[in-house]
Amino acid sequence: MQSRFKPFSLILTIGLALVMAVSTFGRASAQATVARADTVIFDIDATSDAAPTNFNWLVPGTLQNQGAHQAMWEPLFILNYITGKIDPYLGLTFTPNATQDVWTLKLRDGVKWSDGVAFTADDVVFTIQMLLNDKTKTLAYAPDMQQWVKSVSKVDNLTVEFDLNKADPRFQLDYFSVRIWGSINIMPAHVWQGQDPTTFTFYDTAKGWPIGTGPYKLTSASPTQFVWDEDPNWWGVAAGFHALPVPKRLIFVIAGSETNKALLMSQHQLDSAMNITLGTFQAIQAKNPNAVAWQSALPFAFADPCPRELEFNTVDPVWGDANLRKAVSLIIDRTSNIKIAYQGTTTPSSTIFVQYGGMQPYIDAVTKAGYGASATGDVASGQKMIEAAGWALNSSGIYAKGGKTLDLPIMVGNDTQEYILSTNELVEQLQKAGINATSQSVNGATSQNATQTGNFVSQWAWNTCGSVNEPWNSLNTLNPGYWNIANIPLGQIASGDSQRWNTPGAQAYGKLVDQIGALPLGDPSIPALVAQAYKYIFDETPVIPLVQAEKLVPFDTTYWTGWPTASNAYMTPTTWWQNTFTILFNLKKATPSS
Repeated sequence: MQSRFKPFSLILTIGLALVMAVSTFGRASAQATVARADTVIFDIDATSDAAPTNFNWLVPGTLQNQGAHQAMWEPLFILNYITGKIDPYLGLTFTPNATQDVWTLKLRDGVKWSDGVAFTADDVVFTIQMLLNDKTKTLAYAPDMQQWVKSVSKVDNLTVEFDLNKADPRFQLDYFSVRIWGSINIMPAHVWQGQDPTTFTFYDTAKGWPIGTGPYKLTSASPTQFVWDEDPNWWGVAAGFHALPVPKRLIFVIAGSETNKALLMSQHQLDSAMNITLGTFQAIQAKNPNAVAWQSALPFAFADPCPRELEFNTVDPVWGDANLRKAVSLIIDRTSNIKIAYQGTTTPSSTIFVQYGGMQPYIDAVTKAGYGASATGDVASGQKMIEAAGWALNSSGIYAKGGKTLDLPIMVGNDTQEYILSTNELVEQLQKAGINATSQSVNGATSQNATQTGNFVSQWAWNTCGSVNEPWNSLNTLNPGYWNIANIPLGQIASGDSQRWNTPGAQAYGKLVDQIGALPLGDPSIPALVAQAYKYIFDETPVIPLVQAEKLVPFDTTYWTGWPTASNAYMTPTTWWQNTFTILFNLKKATPSS
């Protein structure tokens, strides 16, 4: 029987026009006309924004990749994956003392908020102090700052000192350098002062909110589309930092299905599409020869730093059994998932780590110790572990015990076709092995809320994402001591260790992770410590590594050139990340064909 996950072939028969006039929620009665040739249209990795006028990034569930952290909220620094260096942006330098427990931040002079007020050390101190004061630890990055920062103080208008609770060699890298997706966004103290950070929406058309330091200002917002227009008074020009980007308008649109993405890009109404399947990309190229990807030939994709995994809520009454979780890991055939769901555009994961060159010593240490996941499944061994726990196959070929079947609902975000296809293929594998697995497709906000509150049994996700050139960050996402969630019941927010892994093994694991975290980057003792810590992940399986996250993100060069590709590798092609500022500075108008 032919699998329903056959390669995606697309016939472009659905008419979809990008609506340029969007709802403004009172922002403006009419938008100025901007030519298509002056506009860049980005796809958003979401299904819709239920609160499009909420620009409080600190509150769980609020979008940032609708343009807010690509066009308005500039970062202090940006980690450049290509060079391996941390590039300055709003910050010039961020240096530790000899013991790495006091860090000094130097800000760039001349930076201004879009309302003309100077960006200074006061804004940095205010933002960090707001996180330190959050007793609920529900604001974004509040647990991190409270874990690491003893105090933050202004030295002068352009200098901030962070006094840490203990040495942290990764303080700049982890929180202020767009290591993955985004970083701590500094907010304007003169606007946020006196506001309740848990309810403030940072949106008021009469006051010109939201504001940032970026070269674009919000023009309009709707549940599916956001328009940002260039700010001619952007600070970067006067300060000699950079000329204004060439695009005069940015539109971030939720394009929807792959069919819609393909049609829009084929009609030159989408300049940057989010992750799509190989078949869809080939269909786009057949209609639009100006469409390009990171690589010019198969597999076309680049390696996203967030490997895909199956995660468990380890306090679930059934799946709290580590042996059942380990059985699932044994059963899964990662090569099958790649062949059917990914059409061969990725590789299997042996650990939770992204398989970049800088991570290889740690991956090697884990796999050589025997703790790596196999690329192919071992159904028989997995079934033996399930049966040893008292489960038996019923007449329907599903494991049952005490009159209840072994159910495994897998929550998955419905943001892109990749997520759905991969989860559905896993469901088929597990069903065949006797586990009553099902796919529960939800939108991104629902997924994030369920993850933080523990209202899930299992999920297809990537919450151990973090390490790019060192192992501590990803390991620390599972650290129960770091996140201190031992007494957080289901329904209340846990800002980390969303698997709620807090066994004696997890506690021992956490101590090893803390030990790794105190060592300087590149310390020769780290690989062996990583292997010791990883044994607990292997034995108790709070997460199951699946595949590397190959991202096929096409660009249309009809109107714009200068997109990041393997042959023009100045930055990763991650237009949903905060490093999009670097991409915007490199875009140029395409030369019209003769």
